[in-house]
Amino acid sequence: MLSERLLSKVMAACTTNYLKLSPCTETRMPAPTPGQAYMLYMHVPFCERLCPYCSFNRFPFREDRAKPYFENMRREMRMLKELGYDFDSVYIGGGTPTIMIDELCEIIDQARDLFSIREVSSETNPNHLIPSYLEKLKGRVQRLSVGVQSFDNGLLKQMDRYDKYGSGEEILERIAEASPYFTSMNADMIFNFPAQTEDILIRDIEMVVASGASQTTFYPLMASPAVERSLAATVGPVDYNREQRFYEIICDLLLGDLPDGRPGLFELGSAWTFNRRGTGAAGEDAMIDEYVVDYEEYPAIGSGGITYLGSNLYVNTFSVREYNEAIEAGRMSMMGQTTFSLRDRMRYRFMMQLFGLRLDKRQFLRDFGTTVERGLPAEMAFMRACGAFATDNADELTLTPKGRYLVVVMMRQFFIGVNNLRDQARAALTGEERELIFGDGCK
Repeated sequence: MLSERLLSKVMAACTTNYLKLSPCTETRMPAPTPGQAYMLYMHVPFCERLCPYCSFNRFPFREDRAKPYFENMRREMRMLKELGYDFDSVYIGGGTPTIMIDELCEIIDQARDLFSIREVSSETNPNHLIPSYLEKLKGRVQRLSVGVQSFDNGLLKQMDRYDKYGSGEEILERIAEASPYFTSMNADMIFNFPAQTEDILIRDIEMVVASGASQTTFYPLMASPAVERSLAATVGPVDYNREQRFYEIICDLLLGDLPDGRPGLFELGSAWTFNRRGTGAAGEDAMIDEYVVDYEEYPAIGSGGITYLGSNLYVNTFSVREYNEAIEAGRMSMMGQTTFSLRDRMRYRFMMQLFGLRLDKRQFLRDFGTTVERGLPAEMAFMRACGAFATDNADELTLTPKGRYLVVVMMRQFFIGVNNLRDQARAALTGEERELIFGDGCK
């Protein structure tokens, strides 16, 4: 639709403008602001094999490379403690955080010893949903997010995931067996892959429901230009013209009322997070995949981690070697940064709170010294003209179904911009590490 195309172009221009890396010479993160709530992000950049569409920092797993890395992450946590940080929530992403299960458990145990941790979220892959791993994660991790992407065997083969993680039927069975171990079991899905059809998408949704997962996230395909080119060369170009239709199918099937008049099986947690009713994953306090909704500021540790504090965004080196050298020398590993203007910060707040389904106008005024209408006149005019707001009063903004899709477009373009930022950091790799990512052995 016209509004999607216009919004995509504007967002792409905005992210290109403010998501540019400049060299960072700081050796430690800024100290915490008193009274500010922070979440801790940890990045584990190792996978058994690398998925061709992934833009995150990741390297082929090797134990002698990973073991010292985990030790240095524990050192970096202690640096944050020395700076005065405390956290009640931890999100561990990758890569594959469960690649060395005992090291991951030690990381989590140390975080609980150092900080006031109430909840831990971790990512994993389907092949790690096995009893020996689940028993160790039970009680340590409250929310486990498993990268499914699709249950369709044809798509899994195209994504080079079928041989690695099993068939869609095997993955469904593993999720069903793992769900009771956690407060929230999230099935991470992607929609709008080039070869995906409406029938495949509907079948994926049916499989999510059948799996018993208490939560699911359906991300639109978010490929940086480099990844988009590789996708076009292998499985075909991305077609954004059908993205809205796919999103509407997902919402209709997961949120729509049941034939007997009862509410749908799932309720919204964010614009693309769906929580199953009647489980610990649902309700106002439910954990969701995009931690940026609940925590606007967050330090990130580990190679490839991205920190957002105040008006600054910092990117840690993508080199595991350089990361280890920095931590062992008593430094943190930020290699680049970008600074948000006041307007950029207002845009970020606007997008993130609407992604979380409600913008607090009074908080916006209190934090930025101006109303959202005065601070972001073009953005407000555009969204109002599109019929994006279900509620638009002195207190808040909430979204119509069309508004939710427009926020999905915003987030898609923002994360494509973040992926471009990662590409900038990845371009600095040299030697063996560059060959591992860009050479023939990258798969």
